[in-house]
Amino acid sequence: MKLTINKYWLLLLLPVVFGACRKNFLKDGDITEGNITEEQVWGNDSYARGYLNNAYFTVQSGFDLDGDGAMLASGSDEAVNSNLNSSINIFNNGTWSSVRTINNVYSTMYEGLRKVNLFLVEAPTAVIIPQDGLSLEDDVKRLRGEAFFLRAMFHFELISRYGAVPLATRVFERDENLNLPRNTYQECVDQVVRDCDSGIVMLPTWTQSWSTSTRGRATKTAALALKSRMLLYAASPLNNTSNDIAKWQLAANVAKALIDSNKHSLITPYTNIFNFGAAQYNNEVIFATQALNRNDIEINNAPISYDGAKGRTNPTQEFVDAFEMTNGKAITDATSGYNAANPYNLRDPRLALTVNYNGRLFKSISVDTYVDGKDGLGKNVNATKTGYYLRKFLSEAATWNQASNTNARRPWVVFRYAETLLNYAEALNEAQGPVADVYKYVNAVRQRAGVAMPVLPPGLTQTAMRDRIKNERRVELCFEGHRFFDVRRWKQGELYLNKPVTGMRITRNANGTFNYNRFQVENRVFTAKNYLFPFSQNDINRQPALAQNPGY
Repeated sequence: MKLTINKYWLLLLLPVVFGACRKNFLKDGDITEGNITEEQVWGNDSYARGYLNNAYFTVQSGFDLDGDGAMLASGSDEAVNSNLNSSINIFNNGTWSSVRTINNVYSTMYEGLRKVNLFLVEAPTAVIIPQDGLSLEDDVKRLRGEAFFLRAMFHFELISRYGAVPLATRVFERDENLNLPRNTYQECVDQVVRDCDSGIVMLPTWTQSWSTSTRGRATKTAALALKSRMLLYAASPLNNTSNDIAKWQLAANVAKALIDSNKHSLITPYTNIFNFGAAQYNNEVIFATQALNRNDIEINNAPISYDGAKGRTNPTQEFVDAFEMTNGKAITDATSGYNAANPYNLRDPRLALTVNYNGRLFKSISVDTYVDGKDGLGKNVNATKTGYYLRKFLSEAATWNQASNTNARRPWVVFRYAETLLNYAEALNEAQGPVADVYKYVNAVRQRAGVAMPVLPPGLTQTAMRDRIKNERRVELCFEGHRFFDVRRWKQGELYLNKPVTGMRITRNANGTFNYNRFQVENRVFTAKNYLFPFSQNDINRQPALAQNPGY
């Protein structure tokens, strides 16, 4: 979300203005303490709009889950975190429990839900001064559409982690019994779909429909993207145990509706998807968090020799192996041309766009991950644990630990067009098999300018196409938080997450050549209960009717 002119500074100021009354403001709906009353909020256009603006901050960003730069990738087989004491390792080491949680968003999401529900109640009678040439009726309608989208988003964040949850579709009163049981999973899915549909009829079509200064707010295409992801999750094996084909077809239909809007597109170069620069938005990004001028992504993830960066997210060898050769063949194919003595040569170009491996140039300087190299294994406490560093998201224009630092403007991208194409291909393959459209849209992602991977071979079976789509998601959407949830919704946690992850130990010979040896980095533990998050014990104590997820 990009709010770049002075009138939107209120979004940042509201938490300060309401600081004295925050507890009741969020929990009880009573704004009677401090400097501003509830009547004053809804009687002032800036305050009323700012209330909704503030709810956008509940949208989750994935750049820092532990306060030290950990990403969800390090809780899956994509990466290892270089800080071995990071709480992100709770996902991996068998200690995940109701009293040892990570990424517990339960309370945060319900705070966000309360905000949008209160806005939906008050907006029709609040003092709203129409903007962008809209009538009062149309501007209020647009604002309420944003609130419906956010309500769907916050419920989805809960459902994707915990499964069925109690739905919050109204403002609860302070004297109500809030020891609420969960709704059914299908009821939760249906509510997300309903709220997306409400947003779709109320919102501007896409990012470019908003005025320049307000681009990045909710849109019809963002609501379609959320609806597409929710229905894809609902159709997947974890939640669709009978493999109801109609659920897959429904997910495909929604993704195709977004494609047929003809608004979004794949852009080039690939790195520009995530680095906005001076642009107000790009056409691949459907929805994102606020775009901030920042250099913390680089501080946390660049190789350690680059001005004292922390090198936190270390891609695994399993992830690196997922990238095909430029001829479209897997490295395990004896005819692929893969050379273990030169392992990064002639690989899918996305490997170099997402991973800083030995010899790759970053900021025009070679990354040296070989043993005794400046970025190598064991060089210091933050050095890579796998022989690799993250490249994706990093800006080469950003500087840090200098007398004068340079920031680069980045958001966390929540929905982008490439995901929609792959959502459609996956759902359609499950519903109808590898029909022409499945090939068309997977190949569109593979053949983006600057990537230009070969089209998929004809004649694939449904099973073979399923495997290709899964691998395409793995490499195209890497480090964006998808792999963590994809493996779970496919019910393949035991296959991918219950075994060791490996890295590459590289040694340098006197003649400048290198030896490459795979090694085990750490063991990983995954059991059936880990398909869902545990509710924290504090939440269970406050709300016993919630009932803990099985196994915890």
